Amino acid sequence: MSRLIVVSNRVSVPQAMGAAGAQGGLAVALSSALREHRGIWFGWSGKEIETFTGHLDMQRNCDVTTVTIDLEPQDIDEYYNGYANRTLWPLFHYRIDLTEYDRSFDEGYERVNERFADSLLPLIEPDDLVWVHDYHLLPLGAMLRDKGVTNRMGLFLHIPWPPTRLFVSLPNHEQLVASMLHYDLIGFQTEEWLDSFIHYVKKEMGLRVTDDCAIEYEGRQILARAFPIGIDFDEFTEGARSQEALEAHDRLKSSVRGRKMLIGVDRLDYSKGLGERFDSFGRFLTDNPGMAKDVVLLQIAPPSREDVASYQQIRQDLEQKTGHINGAHADVAWVPIRYVNQGYPRSELAGFYRAANIALVTPLRDGMNLVAKEYVAAQDPEDPGVLILSQFAGAAHQLTDALLVNPHSTEEVSEAIKRALQMPLEERRRRHQALLAAVRDQDVVLWREQFVTVLQGDAPPAPPQAEPPRAPDESSSELL
Repeated sequence: MSRLIVVSNRVSVPQAMGAAGAQGGLAVALSSALREHRGIWFGWSGKEIETFTGHLDMQRNCDVTTVTIDLEPQDIDEYYNGYANRTLWPLFHYRIDLTEYDRSFDEGYERVNERFADSLLPLIEPDDLVWVHDYHLLPLGAMLRDKGVTNRMGLFLHIPWPPTRLFVSLPNHEQLVASMLHYDLIGFQTEEWLDSFIHYVKKEMGLRVTDDCAIEYEGRQILARAFPIGIDFDEFTEGARSQEALEAHDRLKSSVRGRKMLIGVDRLDYSKGLGERFDSFGRFLTDNPGMAKDVVLLQIAPPSREDVASYQQIRQDLEQKTGHINGAHADVAWVPIRYVNQGYPRSELAGFYRAANIALVTPLRDGMNLVAKEYVAAQDPEDPGVLILSQFAGAAHQLTDALLVNPHSTEEVSEAIKRALQMPLEERRRRHQALLAAVRDQDVVLWREQFVTVLQGDAPPAPPQAEPPRAPDESSSELL
């Protein structure tokens, strides 16, 4: 079996399920994959250094070998805060109004990718598979090819791929995509994002694409596929039964004093639709005064990218909305929104999920969203909660038995909250059973195995077939 080298912007030292400090979906997924597939996880340490030296820090934790480099402050400002998170991130999430174009960002992005390539090169052995992750490192494959690497290399994009009419607003967009075509395999979360990419290479680059999504470029064929990511189902459910999870569940249940609880867990990011979510909850309170004092919304939103102005603004906006809604509706014994700016270990989150009657997962645009899947996995099958899910999350293509909503419509989300609170136990069980099967059967192991199988050059598996989000059904009042 070939060794696997995983490359991502940041390397999170793997932790046990209940260890302090919550890890993101990518960190959890990659740690799970590498525990079962020998290899190395390479990337930035998250630390600053005055002058880049190329020093490699190698560690082994929880059966995963990590290798990291440090970056200079200018690198972080131009590559990470700049091109990655002020140019690509908003553009790929359809927020062209927030997208910033600056030549220094481009230069920093190229420089850091070159540093990744130089540092990674000595670690690559002839039979290794190289698996690069996400928008921070799109040109890395081309740079490794320029240095003589002939290994099989794949790229997986965890975020959406925007429609062509938006993507062409990016200066040098064709050059960026051409660099991506030096990988052997390019993976996307859903067929929708894959279709957008294929449309671009056909329309803007004039390339031929076969029926099985093989792109012909400079005498080579590059495969493009959809590989929906999942959670480590067994690990997560085991952690959900831990003492830490049980204590978190009981603590939260006790604190709401018999009220129904809604939960949201998201990084503090404009793509997550948190402002729209608060507005929708505020509308529910206004439209349903008889139900209002029986519910509480817990929103956990750890800060991220605090050096980027748009992230500072979203935090200010949410604090103002929280104050406004609580001021308009609270009384001395009840506050409708609990807004928490910190992260929690996954075992505690599992306990919080199980205590919640409803999960509000309502991003404006999301590549997948693993919170939706974790919420489903954490539920008591005898008395499960209800998942309210944005139709614009990649997870909506798999979790079709959730209440699917348009997060831009406060009325629609408000009505979904009311419906979820009133949903009969039999319907909740039926929906949860279908959701749980999807989460269990399409887990991170399947994701890893499908991607690596295709990357190795073996016969590609059939692309995952999932129903699209369902259209409204007037007879059942299905929410979209």
